[in-house]
Amino acid sequence: MSEQTTLTTEVRTQFGKGFARRLRAAHKIPAVLYGHGTEPVHLALPGHETLLLVRHANAIVELDIEGTKQLALVKDVQRDPVRQVIEHVDLVVLRKGEKVTVDVPVVVTGEPFAGTIANLDAMTLSIEVEATHIPEHLEVDVEGREDGTHITAAEVKLPEGATLVADPETLVVAISTPQLDTTSDAEAEAPAADEAASEEAAE
Repeated sequence: MSEQTTLTTEVRTQFGKGFARRLRAAHKIPAVLYGHGTEPVHLALPGHETLLLVRHANAIVELDIEGTKQLALVKDVQRDPVRQVIEHVDLVVLRKGEKVTVDVPVVVTGEPFAGTIANLDAMTLSIEVEATHIPEHLEVDVEGREDGTHITAAEVKLPEGATLVADPETLVVAISTPQLDTTSDAEAEAPAADEAASEEAAE
């Protein structure tokens, strides 16, 4: 299930890159909260706690906005492409019992048949699930699966109450036998053959 925590936030009324830089220098992160037809609320989040929060995919957070509690889903995290510093966070308003559509990471478990490997083709799958019951990941068991096995999205076990949004025919995992690279052997044999031919000619 997705991680849930509480963040004490501040409403911000100043905007622009300069203000955002000053905010981050004070170890705070600019954010916006929106959804359900409400007016967007611009917030300043505590830096360290937010950094820990967004390490989890589809994190749920309870916001304390000047004494008012609001449940929200971390929808998007914008980072500096070079320094990987969090520049901005998008939060979506949640209601109790509400279902949301999210992309959930796929994890392969088990060992396929000896001599084969499991190739993960779909890193995430889109599902609809109750907001407070978002799984951290979806497991695909490949134990004993043989070469040529294809596991599609329709075969992935979902949490109770969740429904698949992704195309059911999406290839998630394929089992295959690694192909041996004979190029190096052939290249190694060629000089040896040339050397043998040269020796015969010399005789």
